Amino acid sequence: MTKKILVTRHVYPEAIELLQGCGELEYHDSSSGLDRDTMLRAVADKQAVVCQLTDPMDAEVMDAAPELKVIANVAVGFDNIDVAAATERGIVVSNTPGVLTDTTADFAFTLLMAAARRVTEAERFLRDGRWQQWEIDMFSGQDINHHTLGIYGLGRIGRCMARRATGFDMRVIYHDAVRADYDEQLGLKFVDKETLFRESDFVSIHVPLNDETRHCVGAPELALMKPTAILINTSRGPVVDELALAQALAEKRIAGAGLDVYENEPTVSPELLALDNLVMAPHIASASVKTRTRMCVMAAENAAAVINGERPPNPVNPEVL
Repeated sequence: MTKKILVTRHVYPEAIELLQGCGELEYHDSSSGLDRDTMLRAVADKQAVVCQLTDPMDAEVMDAAPELKVIANVAVGFDNIDVAAATERGIVVSNTPGVLTDTTADFAFTLLMAAARRVTEAERFLRDGRWQQWEIDMFSGQDINHHTLGIYGLGRIGRCMARRATGFDMRVIYHDAVRADYDEQLGLKFVDKETLFRESDFVSIHVPLNDETRHCVGAPELALMKPTAILINTSRGPVVDELALAQALAEKRIAGAGLDVYENEPTVSPELLALDNLVMAPHIASASVKTRTRMCVMAAENAAAVINGERPPNPVNPEVL
């Protein structure tokens, strides 16, 4: 029987080349993705789906695909997939861990530096033709060196952030659901959540999105932060209460923020868009050509392995294998 594979939206060509050798390919080479009805029709005869974080893969989609064996997500996170429903139906879910770790940490630190030194505010000021003279306090921001970085979630990306911070002689503290047994080797100090928000000059969020972490950074946490502190989020938008953050920024209760992710992407709260003390990017933390290419290829490798009767490199629910 010919194996049938669905690729829901545009990916790098190296992934398509790999999949074309595995079976009959239905490739939607578009950034807009599939609407619900089209998705339900498209999966009907497929054994594999290569999807992205903007594709909701729930029980209804799975039930529309009785032959489906694998859902290969082109992302580390998989909150767009109902993993429990997939496991119940014997469908393998896979992701692309590790490959984007350094690239995302680079960008998180980019946001930190840009927010600390008010780079985007200053650029808009210059481009608008408002710069008339040098001034002693023009766009004075926050120092990074010798200040405290609080890492909320010490996974792969959080650890990379910690290593980058050492180059700026920063003190690094962290909070995670589980204390790392290697934290002292990295020069990190474990603290409770309240201490992290209270003592940090910069808080960088690196937790996955789940029921426990949704809005885990809201008004109570923001109220603990220093008025000079800066919040960075490159994890998932809904872990931060956007309206609470917008209010804290507007009232200058914290100095600034750098965001790459939002609660209702691609919609961004008007309250955030109105702020100057906020650096914003459109979910591009992992967007280097090398990293995004490898992510696509990894997803294709996961899909190909399952439909060929092999163990995929990156199963999220290995119990179904």
